[in-house]
Amino acid sequence: MRTERTRQTPAAAFLAACAMFVVGCFTAAAGNDYRLGAGDLLHITVFGSPDLSTDVRVTDSGNITCALIGTVPVAQLSTDEVESLLARRYVEGSFLRQPQISVLVAEYQSQKIAVLGYVAKPGQYPLRSTSGTVLDILAEAGGVLPQTAGDRATLTRVDGTHVELNLEALFQGDPQQNVVLGGGDRIYVPRAEQFYIYGQVQKPGVYRLERNMTVSRAISAGGGLTPRGSERRAVVKRLAADGKEKKFSVQASDALQPDDVLFIKESLF
Repeated sequence: MRTERTRQTPAAAFLAACAMFVVGCFTAAAGNDYRLGAGDLLHITVFGSPDLSTDVRVTDSGNITCALIGTVPVAQLSTDEVESLLARRYVEGSFLRQPQISVLVAEYQSQKIAVLGYVAKPGQYPLRSTSGTVLDILAEAGGVLPQTAGDRATLTRVDGTHVELNLEALFQGDPQQNVVLGGGDRIYVPRAEQFYIYGQVQKPGVYRLERNMTVSRAISAGGGLTPRGSERRAVVKRLAADGKEKKFSVQASDALQPDDVLFIKESLF
């Protein structure tokens, strides 16, 4: 027998998306194709024999220990197969005549996802169900870092294939971005593209490079011009393909590129 348990930045949109995760996290159920591994916690119920019911963790050698029947190898078995194996052991040992047993996975410690890059808590996180998704795992990792995380991430599957994830679309509810993960997958959230602005602006510094960011918008991001600043006297320093730095004048409508250094000069008048 089986039973089942019952345009914003990526960082800003993530807060709303977390609500979706909280509901899904505690209602996820195991699929019949899930294969058990070391570290998984099993909830075993032997109906009519509460003294035989238990919670047990799969050892590094792939075994569990049950009352009366001792050590049972369960690595790479499904929960259905474990139910059948336990029932057979109890019958063969003359402990039970027609046992009815339920096995549920309480913790999926053997299947882990690596989350790297610009998230609050990089590390490895176990799948909580066979339907664990990108949003679930990012929530486990504390979400992406405000202002520094990019709006694209890379999912590397255990077989080496790569999937690009649009985090902006993910946090706005696009189901195509919230793909189901498998053990051994890896998610990398890169740093957001940035630009630098200094000179005659109110707040010089490093800023996130938004899509289609123009010189005029960059000045606004830097708090606007000082009384002596001139939008017409903007200069950009940019690394060329040969690795050398180039400096040239730009107009207000010109688009910036990643790692551009924008300098706003004083007005001549």
